Amino acid sequence: MEQRPFEIVAYQDRHADDFARLNREWLDSFGLYEEPDGKHLYSPREYILDPGGEIFIAEEDGCVVGTCALVPVSDHVFEVAKLAVAHEARGQGLGRRLAELALNRARERGATRVVLLSSSKLGPALKLYESLGFEHRPLPGHQPYETADVYMELEMSSVPSDVPMASQNT
Repeated sequence: MEQRPFEIVAYQDRHADDFARLNREWLDSFGLYEEPDGKHLYSPREYILDPGGEIFIAEEDGCVVGTCALVPVSDHVFEVAKLAVAHEARGQGLGRRLAELALNRARERGATRVVLLSSSKLGPALKLYESLGFEHRPLPGHQPYETADVYMELEMSSVPSDVPMASQNT
C-alpha cells in the first residue's frame, strides 16, 4: 500500500471545527463522550493552549485527518490527549507519528513523565501506547472521566534520547 502524504502542523483557530469533529466522532462511536471532553473539544484555546498545551494537526491535501494534544499537568508532567485519526486515514501509521511528535515535544519541554487516560474499549490505541513504552498504572483517585478505566504512564528517562524526531512531512 502506498504511503499517503500527511503534513503535521501546529493548531490554529481555523482547525477548531475539525478538531472537535474528529474527536467527537470516535468518542461517540464508542459511547465515551462526556461533559469534560466538551471543554477540550469546543474550547481548545482556553483548556489546552492557554494553559501551555499544544495541539498537533495532521492534514492531507488541506483536509484535517488527525489530531493529538499535549496538555501540561504539572511542571514536568504532560498528558497526551485527544489523539484521533479519521477513518479513511487509519492504517498509515499516522496515530503513531502524532503520538511520537507529542512525546518528542514533551521531552523538549523538560517532561520527566507523560500520562494518559483511556478506555479498555480502545484496543488498537492501547496497543499503540504500549508499543511506545507506556505502562499501565492504577487509575488516579481524582480524574474527570467516568468512562476512563485505563491510566498509563511513560517515564521519559526510559525513552532513549537518541530516538529520531518524528518527521513532520512524508
